[in-house]
Amino acid sequence: METTEKKSTDKTYKIIIAVLGLVIAVLVWQLIVTRYKVHYFTIEKDKTQSINMGLQHQLDSLLVEHDKIKKEYGNLSNQLTKKDSIILANADEIQKLIETQSDYYRIKRKLDYLRGITQGYVSQIDSLYRVNKVLKEENVQITDKFEKEQVKTTELTKDKEQLSEKVSLASTLKAYNIKGIPVRLKSGGKKEEVADKAKKADKIKVTFTLSENLIAANGNKTIYVRIARPDEKILTVSDDDTYTFDYNGEKIQYSVKKDIDYQNKAMEIILYWDKVEDFTPGAYVVSVFTDGYLIGEAQFGLK
Repeated sequence: METTEKKSTDKTYKIIIAVLGLVIAVLVWQLIVTRYKVHYFTIEKDKTQSINMGLQHQLDSLLVEHDKIKKEYGNLSNQLTKKDSIILANADEIQKLIETQSDYYRIKRKLDYLRGITQGYVSQIDSLYRVNKVLKEENVQITDKFEKEQVKTTELTKDKEQLSEKVSLASTLKAYNIKGIPVRLKSGGKKEEVADKAKKADKIKVTFTLSENLIAANGNKTIYVRIARPDEKILTVSDDDTYTFDYNGEKIQYSVKKDIDYQNKAMEIILYWDKVEDFTPGAYVVSVFTDGYLIGEAQFGLK
């Protein structure tokens, strides 16, 4: 009986040992498989991280180069704002795919597409730069030509003004042999004789020759004569504007005037100043004007 029970117990132990051995074998196998999987996943994770780092490096390089081009070409990049926004949008999408560890080949295709866009961007920027450079060079040439033309125009204007001034001076009449002669009337005013004394003089006779000038404007002209006393006051009938004329932008008084018909030939001119008050002894100055010019002066004296 005991022998039978012992055999039964031994058999039970054997079965238990066998089961435990099997369990241990299964556990060992699972451990080995798990360690292998962990090792495999670690290798794959490192590989994925390495790939992602490479992809991130490519993306960063593209963006750095893009920013460098924008800074280098300055305002020219503003003309490609639309393409710039496309580049940045694609870069943002790729960044998200890298962060979520999406399919490598999908990211690679996206990077290649982005690289193509940036190359086109660079090409367009370069074309704009070259066109802008040509335009600047042409603008410099045009500006230089314009400045030269301005200088030329200024010189021509000066030459024209000088020529005009020379013509104006050349066309100005001259008064020659100007004489101021104090005269005394005799025979009831029918005769006159030179009177060199202030008390005896009744009039001042002004004579001169108006020059011949073939380029001067002909026709009606007014001759103005100013006679200045020794105290430089002008002999005039009245101090109001009735006896004035324009000279160098001012109104000045005259003593006598005469209207003539000038036909470009020399003319002998005679004018008289009638005494309105006693003459003062001393030196008198006779000045002759026409067409806004002083055309001659002379002096005479009274004792």
